[in-house]
Amino acid sequence: MRFSIIFCGFLAFGLNFAEAQKFGYIDTNFILGKMPEYLKAQSEIEQLSTGWQKEVEDLQRGVDVLYTSLKAEEVLLTEEMKEERLTLIHKKEAELKEYQRKVFGFGGLFFLKKQELIKPLQDKVWEAVEKVAKQNRLAIIFDKSGELVMIYTDPRHDYTDFVLEELGLGDPNDKIK
Repeated sequence: MRFSIIFCGFLAFGLNFAEAQKFGYIDTNFILGKMPEYLKAQSEIEQLSTGWQKEVEDLQRGVDVLYTSLKAEEVLLTEEMKEERLTLIHKKEAELKEYQRKVFGFGGLFFLKKQELIKPLQDKVWEAVEKVAKQNRLAIIFDKSGELVMIYTDPRHDYTDFVLEELGLGDPNDKIK
């Protein structure tokens, strides 16, 4: 009997606590896609990435040409000449790997440029999300575009449009589906 009373008390407390918490969700991919400065930044990053990737491919082609040349002339080369060519090829491969790491590795040029261009825009969105959360007294806001899987979302809890309005990007005729 005592256990039943305690259990009912916890159940009632749990229901009141759950009811008191307000939550909502947003779609940051949709929001960022509506920001002209984000689209411009993405375009700039894509152009830089394409240029750097072309440089990597050119370096790789240079290494491939050296290998092909070595294979074609291998029978004519002395052991010492062959070793010199292999040393050159290994040096070029190391330069290629170093360049790839410098550009595309963690903390590389690509990472830094992306952070330079995208992070201020993300910060702007997070500030708008914080304002919307405070204005609507929300305890939690989920991002449905992230890795959090949301099987079902009730549109009345979608605060994406509020964030767009806070950012000055709201268009009443362009609602999320």
